[in-house]
Amino acid sequence: MEKWLPNISWSEVWTATQETLIMTVISIVFVFILGLLLALLLFLTRDQSNIFIKLINWVSVAFVNIFRSIPFIILIVLLMPFTKTIMGTVIGTAGAFPALIISAAPFYARLVEIAFVEIDKGVIEASRAMGASQWTIIRKVLLPEAMPAIISGLTVTTISLIGYTAMAGVIGAGGLGNMAYFTGFQRSQNDVTFVTTVIILILVFIIQFIGDKITTKLDKR
Repeated sequence: MEKWLPNISWSEVWTATQETLIMTVISIVFVFILGLLLALLLFLTRDQSNIFIKLINWVSVAFVNIFRSIPFIILIVLLMPFTKTIMGTVIGTAGAFPALIISAAPFYARLVEIAFVEIDKGVIEASRAMGASQWTIIRKVLLPEAMPAIISGLTVTTISLIGYTAMAGVIGAGGLGNMAYFTGFQRSQNDVTFVTTVIILILVFIIQFIGDKITTKLDKR
């Protein structure tokens, strides 16, 4: 092994992998909550006649479209003053969280909103006709009906987040991306770049496998 991978320090690889997992797991929890709330806001305020509700929808749509369109590496730089204010640092895993969450939450919200839109409107109207409140419709109609798509979207978003953590590593956020760039690329240690890339691919395959299994189990069609 040492002959083929002479520059590999497995303890450093393990530390970098842990940092990537920490950034991904913590970020996806916030992305799931914020994205779901934002998706509900987008869905419930669409096609409304009330001017105030229309304004809320317009602001929500603008927020989603703007932040999911900005390239992640640029967003990190734009958010540095904000990140410094709330996190106290712009480097390390802590410095990566604001950009990771703000970039991924609008993307996930749009996926979930599409899932809500695809629900049979007859089911929603029938619930309203039976006197169901908005909260009851959300809890017993929207979320259960859209759950396979919600999990599928979460899987796609989690995989995207792993890619974002790799990009964040270029500016010192830690993790496998940091190791691949600073140790592998800048020092011309190709074996380090290779190993970190393989580990990222393995993480992606595992997440995709788990997500597909859960989605298949929830999908009653």
